[in-house]
Amino acid sequence: MNRASLVFLQLVVAAIVGYGAARYAMTSAPAPVAPPAVTVPVPPPATPLPIPAPVAVPTNATGAALSVSYRAAVERAAPSVLTVHSARTAARGPFGIGGRTLLSQGLGSGVVIDGDGDILTNNHVVEGANELAIALRDGTLRRARLVGVDPDTDLALVKIDGTGLQPIAIGDVKSLAVGDVVLAVGNPLGVGQTVTQGIVSALGRKGIGINPIENFIQTDAAINPGNSGGALIDTGGRLVGINSAILSRGGGSEGIGFAIPVDLAQKVAASLKKQGRVARGWLGISTGPTSRPGALVVAVQPGGPADRGGLTAGDIIVRMSDRAIEQPDDVAGVTLELEPGTKLAMEVLRNGRRQTVDVTLGTRPPLRRSARG
Repeated sequence: MNRASLVFLQLVVAAIVGYGAARYAMTSAPAPVAPPAVTVPVPPPATPLPIPAPVAVPTNATGAALSVSYRAAVERAAPSVLTVHSARTAARGPFGIGGRTLLSQGLGSGVVIDGDGDILTNNHVVEGANELAIALRDGTLRRARLVGVDPDTDLALVKIDGTGLQPIAIGDVKSLAVGDVVLAVGNPLGVGQTVTQGIVSALGRKGIGINPIENFIQTDAAINPGNSGGALIDTGGRLVGINSAILSRGGGSEGIGFAIPVDLAQKVAASLKKQGRVARGWLGISTGPTSRPGALVVAVQPGGPADRGGLTAGDIIVRMSDRAIEQPDDVAGVTLELEPGTKLAMEVLRNGRRQTVDVTLGTRPPLRRSARG
């Protein structure tokens, strides 16, 4: 073997030995040791938020059921609220020759209260008129006759042929409360029958200076000229008041309207139908305020009902029959609601002691009307 072959053989042997040593080192070397794992606290899974239920889009029927509507109330009451036309005319010539000339005319509303054709409205709607007509819902005009008026409450009763009329349902005003929803039905400004919505703003409102007798339902339902004599109804379509007046700086509705309670209106209508007028009780006293609840008797008319019953100046009236007296207006309110001849037990404070005085009411002379403003 020559020298070159020997060197080559040595290289081959060395390569084989090196390769084997490397393999041995790889298989016999210890495996690397991993560092210990660090324990990281894991928060508990959060409570999943509730998934809201899908909102169904209402159908027309469902949407109508969910909406607030007074349709049924209006459908029940509207046929009973009619338009009142009034006019004052004068003959052009003697014995009516030459026809008549129109001096003034007015328009208001009225409420059918029975099947006889009796229609309740305001006195100021018909005051001074010598011709009256009622417009039905179809526009037909029927001549009306004035049955009677009561200026003290600003109510009047007119009558037409009752054929085809629908009387209004009567509500219970004693169950009415501040905050209750009410609707005003009438013909404001002659535009045609109109319904407005509001609430009862106050009950027993007095001291407005509109009528001698005031015990109003106050409402913010829009009331305008032409609504006078129309109906104030509850959400059941029942009559709770006769719309009568508004307080306004500009003549239009400003959310302060007044209606005559239906219980008072019914009493007046019954008297007007029976005798054409309202006979009211009379005490024959003048009263003033006092530092405590009650009404101070300032003067007693000699020979009048109070004088005959033993009431004297200086007495403080605190109760009349079953009605507590808080202020002087209460005395007039109780007295004027009662008929002449009514016996009335009056509780008074006299020299600091309570006494009962029995008075029989007389017939009140007509009161001078307050300005309506």
